[in-house]
Amino acid sequence: MTHTLTDAAAALRDGTTTSVALTEAAIAAADRLDGEVGTYLHRLDAYALERAAEADAELARGEDRGPLHGIPFGVKDIIAMAEGPTTAQSLVLDPAWGAGRDAPVVARLKAAGAVITGKTSTMEFACGMPDDTKPFPVPRNPWNPDTWPGGSSSGTGSGVAAGMFLAGLGTDTAGSIRIPAAFCGVSGLMPTFGRVPKSGCVPLGYSLDHIGPLARSAKDCAAVLEVLAGLDASDPDCVDAPFTAPGFDGDLTGLRIGVVREGHFPDHADPALESTFDAAVAVLAEQGATVTEVTLPYRAEMITADMVTMGCEALAYHRNDLAGRWGDYYAATRAMVVTGAMVSGADYVQAQRVRRVAQDAVARLFETVDVIAAPTAAVGAPAFASLTTPTGGVDVSELFSLIFTPYWDSVGNPVLAVPMGFTADGMPLSLQLAGPAFGEAAILRAGDAFQQSTDWHLRVPRTADVTAA
Repeated sequence: MTHTLTDAAAALRDGTTTSVALTEAAIAAADRLDGEVGTYLHRLDAYALERAAEADAELARGEDRGPLHGIPFGVKDIIAMAEGPTTAQSLVLDPAWGAGRDAPVVARLKAAGAVITGKTSTMEFACGMPDDTKPFPVPRNPWNPDTWPGGSSSGTGSGVAAGMFLAGLGTDTAGSIRIPAAFCGVSGLMPTFGRVPKSGCVPLGYSLDHIGPLARSAKDCAAVLEVLAGLDASDPDCVDAPFTAPGFDGDLTGLRIGVVREGHFPDHADPALESTFDAAVAVLAEQGATVTEVTLPYRAEMITADMVTMGCEALAYHRNDLAGRWGDYYAATRAMVVTGAMVSGADYVQAQRVRRVAQDAVARLFETVDVIAAPTAAVGAPAFASLTTPTGGVDVSELFSLIFTPYWDSVGNPVLAVPMGFTADGMPLSLQLAGPAFGEAAILRAGDAFQQSTDWHLRVPRTADVTAA
């Protein structure tokens, strides 16, 4: 399969490939790998081939819907799509939820001509952890199936990495786009809160949830954001902020990048992290950016605020089902959601007040820099064995102390995660590029410039490389 969405779009228009050929290659990759990595909950092979044939016919008639036209695409299974059930990877969700309707983001993908190949696996309700006690696949990492692909947009990350589609939708409440992007070696964009409508998506944190793309490259993510962004009245948090991709000339002259080191290089970090991150920052500087060191304001407070807010808002959604269907939930999901019951109303309100203070402080910081760079996580994808306690439970407290995504959900700014190298064990490491509110253009420019000078985003797992099979 063509490496990037952008490359595939060009090939569709110069006649060197067809949407049917791209879709058949995606289906073949799923036939070969999905049983091992658990990317899909619901495959829509016949539907996808029909849409691909329609796309080819439209393009042949000169009806061009834009860069997503004819592109194989995955959709996380907490987002409603008329052709497929939405389960949230749970026995609990009412099968009638979302039945027969498209979320606004799915409707926009269809209108842009995207070929949706299926609904991708997730952590239960976007907040659980890997668990084989329920009748759903355990998502695995195509770089090493003994490791976690990250979550909660697990299947979307693994599917892009494994070549089962060229882009997909994920959601992000504490890092659920950027963590699988990081662990699976692909690019993932969390847009500014409110830029993309989140209605038609099973909620986790009402004031934290974002929908955004995962794909091979920053340029691919920009193409998807152009389609997703913009006002939809069904989401009261959605704003009238359409997006137009910037020019991608690789020149970062005049761009001010603030580098964050404090709190991002803990004792348990992978030995390759610091040198890999320094090399990535050096590439950005070589492209013309000015680099200075900065500190994130209220960092500890914002991480706590994300957890407090998510727990409370998740409990508000799940309270009745937890009371009546406790055993139908995954254990890790229950453990996360019930934290909301331990937080007082005063604590929740205080968390929102501190979020406002931090948002103002971050806005002031972005008066001095245009982009902030930091590692996405201090480690590569962890082995499943490392997540299991001696009693058979799942303990992720240490792992999440090594992941640096929740801060940005609390403040709501846009963040792009891109691959920046590998651990000694051959697992991907990732760079986060954050921007001011509605500043996606700057971080996408920086990510693309980095990818014009490196090829980390084009590396594929050996299991997904048919030339190596």
